[in-house]
Amino acid sequence: MSYCSYYQARVEKPHMWYVVGILRSFEHLVFDRTIDKQKGIIEYYVPSDLENYFLEIMEYFVAQGIVHDVTKLPNRLQDPTQEV
Repeated sequence: MSYCSYYQARVEKPHMWYVVGILRSFEHLVFDRTIDKQKGIIEYYVPSDLENYFLEIMEYFVAQGIVHDVTKLPNRLQDPTQEV
């Protein structure tokens, strides 16, 4: 079984819907979910073959100052001790 690449990023609250909307407008690019609403932390599951496109878009958001701390982490679905 193949797992997606996993990222987390902090998104400025006023821009959350903008970021989510843009990413979802690209078919099959990413599955996103809010991890911490108060801190604006969102997790992203990205198919490995689309990872470069995802990172290009996130770099744009970082340059605009609306996304911070884009971090690639081990996929939570592969760790049985994680809450899903």
